[in-house]
Amino acid sequence: MVAFFRFLRLNIPLVTLTGVLSHSNLIENLAPVLTEVQKQKTLRKAVILAGGEGTRLRPLTNGIPKPMLPVLNHPFLEHTIRYLTKYGITEVILALSYLPDIITDYFGDGRRLGVQLHYTLEDSPLGTAGAVKNAGEYLDSTFLVLNGDIYTDLDIAAMFDFHRKRKAKATIALTWVDNPCAFGVVESDRTGRIKRFIEKPAPAEVTTNWINAGVYILEPGVLQQVPDNTHYMFERGLFPRLLELGEPMCGYQFRGQWLDMGTPEKYLCLNCDLLLSDNRPGFIGRPGENGLYCAKNAVIHASARIDGPAVIASRSRIGPRVHIRGPVVIGPDCTIGAGAVLDTTVLWRGVTIGEGAVLKKCVIGNDTEIQPRERVIDCVIPPSGAGQTGK
Repeated sequence: MVAFFRFLRLNIPLVTLTGVLSHSNLIENLAPVLTEVQKQKTLRKAVILAGGEGTRLRPLTNGIPKPMLPVLNHPFLEHTIRYLTKYGITEVILALSYLPDIITDYFGDGRRLGVQLHYTLEDSPLGTAGAVKNAGEYLDSTFLVLNGDIYTDLDIAAMFDFHRKRKAKATIALTWVDNPCAFGVVESDRTGRIKRFIEKPAPAEVTTNWINAGVYILEPGVLQQVPDNTHYMFERGLFPRLLELGEPMCGYQFRGQWLDMGTPEKYLCLNCDLLLSDNRPGFIGRPGENGLYCAKNAVIHASARIDGPAVIASRSRIGPRVHIRGPVVIGPDCTIGAGAVLDTTVLWRGVTIGEGAVLKKCVIGNDTEIQPRERVIDCVIPPSGAGQTGK
């Protein structure tokens, strides 16, 4: 299991104020200054890159977009949007491509989550920077960008404060990893100014363990460097280009929670780590006895044994002598037969577990049936019935 690593004041020189005050049209001269500062005070807009096909997560993403995979029985993208609202984000642009209707049908205009949602759609893959350029009509002030498969507790307010104090055009969140060879390494100086990017360095080339965490704060002007309707990446396109132009770019180092939910193993790990952590999402409710989060209309037999933490969703039925060893997530409309054992497992909607079956370290997709006394260990079964994958 992957372990989680555990505002601005206005400074106007007196000479500037004196110059302004010497004019009779005081309000007209101050207005542009105040308008610009007002824009800078708070970060209100975010772009979430949610268009990938999730090929590394297959077979789980057969027929479902990666951001819609259930995490503690809520779409991962819902966790991300709720996280953004904690920092005052009120307008979110979702850059979509793969199976967009599933996302738009679920979230609608975003009002239920307290945000205004906009959607952009790519006719052909535009890459990370190209997808943000495609959303340019909504980006008229400083904005945040997140990869749609990243879970983090990064303090966005602190990162934004860092970005403003250094007058950066782009700030990249950096997280520390023990082995950076599979990532994009970012070198920066003591002030945070970025000096160099090294994409997936060989062991002998590693000069730092700080990697690109997939979260950026950008000024809208940088999008002028992104060509229209062209596949263009942040990592190999825009960021090196800004460095070449001498634009101020900074790296914001943090050591909080960070997980790339890019594989079935990491997807299972994310569910388990969230249940085991002290920072469980509040919207899943409050735990009862033995760390059990249980919907009111779920039915649990009196002889069942539950060693939490565990989440049991609506209309699920837990039979006699069932043993649940957390962390375990059980989706809605599931049936767990008598004597079954579930250990470190995630069940999606409508799963049926036969009597005496044993599941350990598994992810079981929608409407799947596990036969009586079957043993399913270290396994992923997709919702579409497209096959079974051992890990």
